[in-house]
Amino acid sequence: MAGRKRGWFRTPPNNEWVQQARQALTAAFLDMDRRQTIAETAVTASAQLFPERGAAAEWASVRARCYDAAGAYLALGERLDQAERDGGSVPQPEIDTQIRRLADAARGVDEFYHRHRAHLEHAVAVYGAVPQLVTRARTAAQQTRQAADASPHARYPSIRRCAAAVDEALVTLEAAVAVDATAAARDAATHLDTRTRELSTALEDAPGKQHSAENALASATTRLDAARHRLQRIGPAMSALLREFNAASSSDLSNNERHARHAIDAADAELTRARTALRHHDPEQALDLTTTARGALATAEHHADAVTDRLALLRAVREQPQERAAAVRFKLRDAQMLAVNNGLVPQWGSVLDGQVERLGRVTGGLTGPHPDYWAYVSELDTIAAFVAGVVERMRNTDR
Repeated sequence: MAGRKRGWFRTPPNNEWVQQARQALTAAFLDMDRRQTIAETAVTASAQLFPERGAAAEWASVRARCYDAAGAYLALGERLDQAERDGGSVPQPEIDTQIRRLADAARGVDEFYHRHRAHLEHAVAVYGAVPQLVTRARTAAQQTRQAADASPHARYPSIRRCAAAVDEALVTLEAAVAVDATAAARDAATHLDTRTRELSTALEDAPGKQHSAENALASATTRLDAARHRLQRIGPAMSALLREFNAASSSDLSNNERHARHAIDAADAELTRARTALRHHDPEQALDLTTTARGALATAEHHADAVTDRLALLRAVREQPQERAAAVRFKLRDAQMLAVNNGLVPQWGSVLDGQVERLGRVTGGLTGPHPDYWAYVSELDTIAAFVAGVVERMRNTDR
């Protein structure tokens, strides 16, 4: 309205100046309304998709200003109608003031929009893409569900589980679409896409599961045979421990043979069930049972190895008892040097000296016809772990 010439309502007849006034006001109103509509659409998109941005709260005052200007415009329009009917007039300053008011409101919309242009345009783009996103997600899900129903592997637990998840996600999506909740629809479509991909992956993996289960079962059967062989070594190893060393050196292993045997029996039972599942064309259950069997075999192996490893360790310590102590002593000297080099003797010197004395007591305890080598090893390991902890704390202090 900046280029309008003042005084243009004075010379024409009464109905002509009313028409000119109405046209000028309407042009200003429509310009404001167009800008307001664009911004309102963008704010609506932002409020639904990104409410945390708070655009709607800031927009409220801008919109109120537009509403006030629009209300005043309508009231002035009614006065112009009356002036046209009655041959009266409306003061020129009032018309100019209302045009400026509409222009100011439009300018407020522009300022708001420019402050948030990037976000608002992004919100509009995302908002507009939601219907296509929903359609694509729905179509892909329906096609994948049909493929699952037609698959010869449709009864596999993984496929049934994934298909049920797709069905649930479809219901959620349709509920969001029904209430026109754009943000919820977008999230539901994204979730449905994820569930659909999982079902597709399950369908792709299904044909190879029979072969995988057969291989896993064969491998676990071989491991079962090896575990039974290890079980046979526990008895002789325990006898050697009791014969050659202090009874306390193996007291914690007295039930290992029984535990290992129970674990092997459990693994054998699971593998028998796995073979039955394979015969009934249920490779997924066979794989699950084989995995359980492997866990039981690991337990059996642990119990068997604990006995044979203990015998080997104690024999090695008996042959060279000072070698293990020397390794701990070396770690202690390193820790003491670290304390000296970093000025930490006041904090840690006495602590490390205490470990030196402790080490001396341990090495001096190997006496009698059947020394407790296991207690000796355990105490040395405890000292080594303690020293390692002190070293770590000293290094942290240095940093």
